[in-house]
Amino acid sequence: MTTEHSAPSALPVVVVGAGPIGLASAANLVSRGIRTVVLEAGAHAGAAISDWGHVSLFSPWRYSIDPVGRELLERTDWVSPDAEILPTGADLVREYLQPLAATAELAPVIHYNSRVIGMSRQGIDSTKTIGRERRPLLVRVDSPDGVYDILASAIIDASGTWCHNNPIGASGLPATGETEASAWLTGPLPDVLGRDRARFAGKHTLVIGMGHSAANTLLALAELRESDPATEITWAIRGRSARRLYGGGAADELPGRGALGTRLKAAVESGAITLLTDFTVTELTPQPDGRLTVTSSNPDGDHSVTVDALAAATGFRPDIGILRELHLSLDPVLEAPIELAPLIDPNVHSCGTVEPHGASVLAHPEKNVYIVGMKSYGRAPTFLMATGYEQVRSVVAAIAGDAESAGRVNLMLPESGVCCSTGGGC
Repeated sequence: MTTEHSAPSALPVVVVGAGPIGLASAANLVSRGIRTVVLEAGAHAGAAISDWGHVSLFSPWRYSIDPVGRELLERTDWVSPDAEILPTGADLVREYLQPLAATAELAPVIHYNSRVIGMSRQGIDSTKTIGRERRPLLVRVDSPDGVYDILASAIIDASGTWCHNNPIGASGLPATGETEASAWLTGPLPDVLGRDRARFAGKHTLVIGMGHSAANTLLALAELRESDPATEITWAIRGRSARRLYGGGAADELPGRGALGTRLKAAVESGAITLLTDFTVTELTPQPDGRLTVTSSNPDGDHSVTVDALAAATGFRPDIGILRELHLSLDPVLEAPIELAPLIDPNVHSCGTVEPHGASVLAHPEKNVYIVGMKSYGRAPTFLMATGYEQVRSVVAAIAGDAESAGRVNLMLPESGVCCSTGGGC
C-alpha cells in the first residue's frame, strides 16, 4: 500500500466492502488474475449483515451465492447449502461469506477494520478536468494503524447503505425532536424475539415503514404478542394503502417474499396489528412517564400515538460523501447511476424485476469507478443479491478490457406477483 506514483496498470483494483457483492467483485477479479485489495470497515466479512442476522431472507440459497464465489468455494471442503432453503442473515455470513473470505484466493487481499473515508484522483481535486485519467485513483482509509492512502487502477464501491438510515420525518428531513428521541429508536430490524425481547414484550411499539424490514419487525412483534398478549403493535405508513407491501402472495415466484406479505395482511385483518394510514411524522415528544408521543400533521388535522418504542424502517440512502471528489453521474431523485434510475424507480415499479444491466449502465464520467450492489440503487428499495452478482460480473469484465463479456448481460429475476405502474395508490 503506497501513496507514491505508479503506473495505473500496476495498481490494484480496490473493492470497498466485504459483503456479498464486495466478495463477489473480489472473486471475479482474482479469477481473472487482477490484483485486488478489499477494504472492509467491520471486523469480518458480512459484518453489516450480522446486525440483522436473525432475519430470514426471502431469496433462497440458489439466488444468494455468486457463481464465481461458488467456484472458489468448491475447491475447498465447503458444503453447499440446500438451494431451496431460505437462509437467515446469520446463515449467509456463517455458511457462505466467511468461508468465501477465508479461501486461499481471497483471504490475502481482504483488510478488515479498514473504513474508507474518501476517494479522489492522486494530486488533484474534482475541479480539475484535464488529464484526470492519467492520474491514479486514490482511496483514503482509516484503520487501527492510522489513516493512509491506497492508489488504485479502478474502484468498485460495494459498501452498501446499512447505517445510513432515512430520517423518520417527512420531506426527507428529520422530524422535530427526532435527535432527542434517540433513546426510543430501536433501529430498523431489532431482534424482537431474541436479544431485544425485553424491550418489546408487554409494551407498545410503533413501526414506521412500507418495506420488507418493516414487515419482518411487525411479524416478529405479532409472534411475541401471542405469548404476551399485553404487547401492543401499531404500524404507520405515509400512503393510503398497504397493498404494495402485501405483494403477490401465492403468485410470487419467491415463496418467502409472498408469504411475508400474506402473513402481514392477515395480522392486520385479525386486529393483532393496528394500521395507521396517511401518517406523516412531524414531531417526536418524550413524555414525563417515559413514553414517546409521535405526531402526524396533515391537512385534515394532527394525529398522534404514544408508545414505548419506535422502529423506524424508513429505508436507507447511499453515503455519497466519500465519493465527492470523483466525477459521478447520479440521478437527482434516487441518487443512483443516472442510466440505472429509470429501471428501478419505485414511483413506477413495485415488483422485484429489473431490466438486465451491467457496466455500461453503471459507468460514470470518472473512468473505472463503479458503484455496485445495494448502494447502486441509491434510495430505491428493491435490490436483490442476484442483481448485484450480475452487475459485478459485467463490471469486472469491463475493467479487464473484455468488452464482449461486459456487454453480455443475462439477468432473470423471479416475478413478485404484483407490479404497480400507477405510481400512486397500489
